[in-house]
Amino acid sequence: MATMNTPTMDRRTMGERRTAERSHLRPAMSALDYLAMALLIIGGLNWAMVGLFDVDMVATLFGPGSPATRIVYVVVGLAALYSLYTTAKMAGSKRP
Repeated sequence: MATMNTPTMDRRTMGERRTAERSHLRPAMSALDYLAMALLIIGGLNWAMVGLFDVDMVATLFGPGSPATRIVYVVVGLAALYSLYTTAKMAGSKRP
């Protein structure tokens, strides 16, 4: 006798099931998370250009040693610190 697949009690559509599965997970990235990621990418590309071509784009755009250049460096550094905090928070959270 052939086996039959037992019907499931869950009649939700696939999209509804995916939404229900995500409800216990960490919420999506916030605007601050995206801003920090963008600043880290910009800072990383700047460092790559310094290493490869000896060109500092931030200093080129705002002038070497200018207050605007220093502010950009500080903001990118703060984004890195925020990302460290976010990473530590994610690593310490309980996973299901």
